Amino acid sequence: MKVLVVGATGGSGRAAVAELVRRGHEVTALSRHAAALTGPHVRGVDGDATDPATVDALVAGQDAVVVTLGISENPLRVRLRGPAGTPIDVRSRGTRNVVTSMRRHGVRRIVVQSSYGVGTTRDRLPFSAKLFFALLIAPQIADEERTSAELRATELDWVEVQPVYLSDDDIPYPAFTTTNGDVRGMKVSRGQVGRVLADAVERDDLARRSIAVSQDTDAVPGGRRARAGAAA
Repeated sequence: MKVLVVGATGGSGRAAVAELVRRGHEVTALSRHAAALTGPHVRGVDGDATDPATVDALVAGQDAVVVTLGISENPLRVRLRGPAGTPIDVRSRGTRNVVTSMRRHGVRRIVVQSSYGVGTTRDRLPFSAKLFFALLIAPQIADEERTSAELRATELDWVEVQPVYLSDDDIPYPAFTTTNGDVRGMKVSRGQVGRVLADAVERDDLARRSIAVSQDTDAVPGGRRARAGAAA
């Protein structure tokens, strides 16, 4: 498949690009500094996801789009002073541009990474996480809520991937994934999320569903137990 990854140089975006390439897909990677990602089966394109013309030109000819937009700056600084280099509404604006272009070019599959505690999992969030959202990242979460609502209102074959808190740990086994909002703890690695994003591109049975993603605390390297309600 030909897959466009929007927001490709963030942690989850890079992981998604690497996993998609590993599985044999042809990847176009878009971010403001993506040219360095160019290599076998991947083309990095420097550009701004909030620019409709840039997005439209890259969506044409794709089979699927993965959106992993976000603000990587220190959350306290963003809360107090606003982001320095990224619009606070980058998620909703960028995703809206992607959806508009997908409709124009007849592309159906869109996979969007949001956060656990947004949309259908809002009421599942632990109190400590709700407090963190309210005190430090309320504007970003409000933008994710808009993105989630708009995505669900589309006629596209959308998949919303909702990881808990992200880490850079090297975890070789799969994440725990459910479509009913259940999680096992509040931590998951970006590499595990990248694999879930790639699964969502490939699997038709996940279309128009949200996937909660966490680290499986019962897992062992090389596999995991089957769980009721798991998306895998």
